[in-house]
Amino acid sequence: MTKELPLVLASGSPRRLALLQQIGIEPDFLLPADIDETPVRGESPRALAQRLARGKAAVARVLIDRDEEKAHSIILGSDTVVAVGRRILPKAESKEQANVCLQLLSGRMHRVYTGVCVNMPDGVVRTKLVETRVRFRRLSSQDTEKYLASGEWRGKAGGYAIQGLAGAFIARVIGSYPSVVGLPLLETASLLQSAGYPTQKAWDEDAVPAA
Repeated sequence: MTKELPLVLASGSPRRLALLQQIGIEPDFLLPADIDETPVRGESPRALAQRLARGKAAVARVLIDRDEEKAHSIILGSDTVVAVGRRILPKAESKEQANVCLQLLSGRMHRVYTGVCVNMPDGVVRTKLVETRVRFRRLSSQDTEKYLASGEWRGKAGGYAIQGLAGAFIARVIGSYPSVVGLPLLETASLLQSAGYPTQKAWDEDAVPAA
């Protein structure tokens, strides 16, 4: 019988962890991988999401290879990019940034790209990119002011969190809702399964809470 490889989530995002747990996947280790997320000149949103996902997984690989306990692990890296056309919106760190994002998103359809990367100990790297379209209703000045006052926008791609208060702004989602939250579950499970990770090992009757 082949020994099950540990799973490392190369992220400190509580949202990504919660999404994995939702489908019964519990990473063995959490290893936030900090990298420079500045877009390269002329880089498309799609390319950026893929590059950052691969980059985070690669940084985590370098770090865990120094640790005998974690060295033979499957690493899962991901990153989400919000864009209006080819304009990449920042992960807002100030009210000014968040306000610019909200003004751009108001009443418009935008795209959310999430790159997912599985990095194997044998050097094999598998990736997927998920594109979702999201439409905001038109925001009033009060909507914007109240949302900025909430602070929920801080550190969020595009200056909003679809799973939080900003859910009241969403008129339509075409694609993967969990991808907009931070991790596309269908594609992530598929990648892990193709890497030989038992994604349904916790699905037995005793492990699933009663409704």
